[in-house]
Amino acid sequence: MSDKAAPAAAAGGSRAGMKKELPERFRDYKHVWVLIEMERGVVHPVSWELLGEGRKLADKLGVELAGALLAGPGDASTKAIEEAFSYGADLVYLMEDPLLADYRNQPYAAAMTDLVNTFKPEILLMGATNLGRDLAGTVATTLATGLTADCTELAIDHEGSLAATRPTFGGTLLCTIHTLNFRPQMATIRPRVMAMPEAQEGRTGRVVRHSLVMAESDIITKILDFIPDANMDKAQLAYADIVVAGGMGLGRPENFKLVTDLAQVLGAEYGCSRPVVQKGWMPAERQIGQTGKTIRPRLYIAAGISGAIQHRVGVEGSDIVLAINTDPNATIFEFAHMGIVGDALQILPALTEAFRRRLAVNRLAG
Repeated sequence: MSDKAAPAAAAGGSRAGMKKELPERFRDYKHVWVLIEMERGVVHPVSWELLGEGRKLADKLGVELAGALLAGPGDASTKAIEEAFSYGADLVYLMEDPLLADYRNQPYAAAMTDLVNTFKPEILLMGATNLGRDLAGTVATTLATGLTADCTELAIDHEGSLAATRPTFGGTLLCTIHTLNFRPQMATIRPRVMAMPEAQEGRTGRVVRHSLVMAESDIITKILDFIPDANMDKAQLAYADIVVAGGMGLGRPENFKLVTDLAQVLGAEYGCSRPVVQKGWMPAERQIGQTGKTIRPRLYIAAGISGAIQHRVGVEGSDIVLAINTDPNATIFEFAHMGIVGDALQILPALTEAFRRRLAVNRLAG
C-alpha cells in the first residue's frame, strides 16, 4: 500500500513525478527496526534474515539498527537479545509482560504501536509469516502509514526513502513502492527471501525496556489452550538444502511420483508450481513461488515448470537451478544455471537411477 497513489499517478505516473514532502512531525523519525518474532521461546529465523537486510539499510542511511522484541517474562528473551546483537542489531527494544507470552493481535499491536510512537523509527520490517502479516496490517492501519507486503527487494533511494519491490498483477510484474510522506515506512518480507547473515559471536549492544500499559481485562481474545500444528514438521521446503519440483509439464498427477522418487533418493524436499496446486494435484503446502514457499536450497531441480515471474522470485536465491523442459524457449532457462531440453518423464527416472547408483558407490567407498 503506497500513500497518495492515485494523485501521484495523475501528476506524473512515475517516481520522478512524486514529491517527498515529509511533515514536520515525522522529521525526527530515525533508525531501522526489525520485529524479532518469538513464539513460545523460539525466534523465527526470518527475524535474523531481516536483521541482515536491515543492517544494509541502516548503514546506507547512517543510522542504528534495532530489534523490537515482545515477549513474556523468561530466559528466552535474554537468549533472543544476544542472538539479535550477533546478527547485527545495535540495540533491542524489549517489552516483557505476561500478556505478551502468546501472540494475540490486540496486545501485540498496542505494544508495537506504543513503541513506534515513543521511539520513532523511520523503517519497520516484519516477516511475512502468519504472525507478521496479521500484526503488520493492524500496526500500519493504527499508525496510518504505508505498508508494502511480501517484498522481494529493499533499497534506499536517492532521497533516503525506502524503495520496496514486490510482485504485482498475479506475479507477472515487479513494482517498487515508496511511502513518501508518512512514517514509519513498513514492509513485510517472506522467509528465505533474504539471505541469512553470518553471526558475529561476542557482539553486544544496548537494551531499552518499555512497559506495556494494558490489563488482561482489556483484551477481547483469551488463550484457552495451545495445540501444535499437526503439519508443521511435514513440508520444510523453505530450509531444505535440495528441492525437486514439478510443473504442469508433467502432464498428469500420477507422474509426480517421479518427482518424489528423485527427492527420496537425494534426501530432498519436493514441491510444485502454482498451477499444479490450482489443479488439485498437490497440496498448497508444497507450492513454490511468490504465493507459496520461497526457497534458497543449494540445488533446485525444476521439471516441467515454465518459470513465470511469480515462480522465479520464489527460487532465485537458490545456489544452483537445474531446469528440465521440452521447450528450449521456456522462461525458466533464462535464470537457470543449468538446463536440459527434453521430456521430464524420461529424464527424471534416469536422474533418479544415476543418483541412486552414485550414492550407493559413495556409501561403499566411505
